[in-house]
Amino acid sequence: MDPIRNPFAPGAGQRPPELAGRMRELQAFEVVLERVARGRPERSLMLTGLRGVGKTVLLGELRSKAIKHGWGAGKIEARPDTELRRPLSAALHRAIRDLAVRHRAPDRVEQVLGVLKAFALRANKPDAKLRDRWQPGIDVPAAQGRADSGDIEIDLVELFTEVAELAADVGTGVALLIDEIQDLLPEDVSALCAACHELSQSGAPLVVVGAGLPHVPAVLSASKSYSERLFRYARIDRLEREDADLAVMAPIEREDAGIEPEALDALFDASGGYPYFIQAYGKAAWDAAPADPITVKDVQVAAPEAESELAVGFFGSRYERATPAEREYLLAMAELTQGRDEAAGTADVAVYLGRKPSSLSPARDSLMKKGLVYSAERGHIAFTVPHFGHYLLGRD
Repeated sequence: MDPIRNPFAPGAGQRPPELAGRMRELQAFEVVLERVARGRPERSLMLTGLRGVGKTVLLGELRSKAIKHGWGAGKIEARPDTELRRPLSAALHRAIRDLAVRHRAPDRVEQVLGVLKAFALRANKPDAKLRDRWQPGIDVPAAQGRADSGDIEIDLVELFTEVAELAADVGTGVALLIDEIQDLLPEDVSALCAACHELSQSGAPLVVVGAGLPHVPAVLSASKSYSERLFRYARIDRLEREDADLAVMAPIEREDAGIEPEALDALFDASGGYPYFIQAYGKAAWDAAPADPITVKDVQVAAPEAESELAVGFFGSRYERATPAEREYLLAMAELTQGRDEAAGTADVAVYLGRKPSSLSPARDSLMKKGLVYSAERGHIAFTVPHFGHYLLGRD
């Protein structure tokens, strides 16, 4: 069929396939927005799951919902070894601009922007030369004595309080969305938990919505023992069959086309219900189909093309980041699990490689830092990417 009309191509369609089956999360967030705006206590939200399940797309949809409710909203993506202060400043600047449109007191808005600027400027090192100093692009003088101590935990509590009070002035709230939250530095995780705790105590209208890998709860708990009381965790998993079929049929039907039931069976078997894979196989099947409707033969013909694209863009890009020692560890995991999406025992990996467990710790820790594996439970390790073991076993 016409590749130009392909509803599975990136950016195509009115509603991304990854949002199929996520109505529970969307409706729950609606409740959070209403409760917080009315001054009622509500926990912040953490979305956890493997890569390819649509967490980032869902995070973007939650941001859109917040904005539609008149909230200020800012989104950032955490990066390893990068301090939170600078990207957080940019995100909250955006949120304050959202609120400023509705606020009737420009002086009050400028006051909060001054606090934000003071917070942001602390991202500069004390010994940095003038030409190397970052300027946050906030056109007001920096405030003094508020959110500028240099201690991220103190400053974040004070900044969140100021921004939340600005939102309360207009009867709404602020949503701060953080993707890849497991990549935050430990001190930033600790500060974030402390700030969320303070907000929950005061009922201030600011919520943090984080998205990250399955071990995010352990990361937060290791930082603050009370973190389990601060966040509501939502596990984002692969789609059930009904939702997976909807993710395929809805975009096809928007193009006034169809797909045979047997082709839906084949697509589900190939994708495993993972939204990213559904989109990859769906795109290839559409391009391979000579006529409407898409048949099981079209899916079979398209499968190698989809697998080739995934091997380069989804699996290969991650595999290339691993060192030879790390690749050896990954392959051992794949062999032990026989390519299934299961956890492998760290002791079993050591036995398989004929090494002492302690000698493998650097490779395992580096793989975790790179987001390729995570600790499923004590003494076990698993891939963060679905079907990654199968991909490794299929390499030449």
